[in-house]
Amino acid sequence: MKSHTSTSLATRLPALGLSLLFSLCLSANVFAQTTLPHVVVLATGGTIAGAGADSANSATYQAAKVPVDKLIAGIPELKNIADVRGEQVFQVASESLTNENLLTLARRVSALAKQADVDGIVITHGTDTLEETAYFLDLTVHTDKPIIIVGSMRPGTAMSADGALNLYSAISVAGSKDARGKGALVVMNDEIDTARDVAKSINLKVEAFKSPWGPLGLVVEGKNYWFRSPIKRHTNGSEFNIDTIASLPDVEIVYGNGNANTTEYDAVVKAGAKAIIHAGTGNGSVSSAVVPRLRELRQQGIQIIRSSRVMNQGGFVLRNAEQPDDTYDWVVAHDLNPQKARILAMLALTKTNDTKELQRIFWEY
Repeated sequence: MKSHTSTSLATRLPALGLSLLFSLCLSANVFAQTTLPHVVVLATGGTIAGAGADSANSATYQAAKVPVDKLIAGIPELKNIADVRGEQVFQVASESLTNENLLTLARRVSALAKQADVDGIVITHGTDTLEETAYFLDLTVHTDKPIIIVGSMRPGTAMSADGALNLYSAISVAGSKDARGKGALVVMNDEIDTARDVAKSINLKVEAFKSPWGPLGLVVEGKNYWFRSPIKRHTNGSEFNIDTIASLPDVEIVYGNGNANTTEYDAVVKAGAKAIIHAGTGNGSVSSAVVPRLRELRQQGIQIIRSSRVMNQGGFVLRNAEQPDDTYDWVVAHDLNPQKARILAMLALTKTNDTKELQRIFWEY
């Protein structure tokens, strides 16, 4: 009897070993799946959700047509890098996004960032105002979790569509621990840029978004390669918090030109603007025909902020150069382009109307 039991056990050991090995492999696979980062995709519309009449249409199409669930389902490889779920926040072309849309989106990002089961957040967005939304999130959402804004220059129906790879890369970065603490990031065309610096520089090429100071890094086949970190204040280091902002004041942009007059400045003030971003030539220059009226508007309580219309944030506006800002009580926008200066000015005016404080804010952010 004893011998029979020993023989039976001996013959069963190989099978038991294979069974144990299979169980361990199965457990490891389940563990790997459950430890994937949890990434939420908030969809707002844009070209990345666009569709053209045929595959040859890369520049002619309807934006904001494809829902978020279909965008995610179109990239089956996502299941290997993250546990992804989507929410449709808006379905609009980004040129139509309002201040209320910005507030709504930022509040949702902030709420998700507080959840323990969310490791990163991706926002799909139209490219026309992507840089503005990205900067707004960078300034107002207090978190160290990655906030990634992504778009595409061509609709998914185009034969050379860039949206799928951009979204894959964005989700990969959102789920990576090394992207934490770097603020809101824009991921497109394999580059990782800080939301503060990046701007749309051309409207027909996939390499549309550029920073004058270079990208923070690259993402290649789901792996991040970092070269620098953002220095300006953002997210957890920001004095602006979306959880305490109820509304935004009206700030308008007026472009300078060689035959400038005061008509547009007067019009935006009449419409209720609390500050004017003067998108000046070169170093934020102001036409001599306009200076007297801007000085009058400042005396009436309207903030005058000199920015530069030089493309892609290449305009670095120096204080008291071109114009005596101290004498006129004006503010300079540092290296922020007019649209980024507008975002920061709106937020700054929720805190203060003191010119010196506004200038401090423009230096620090």
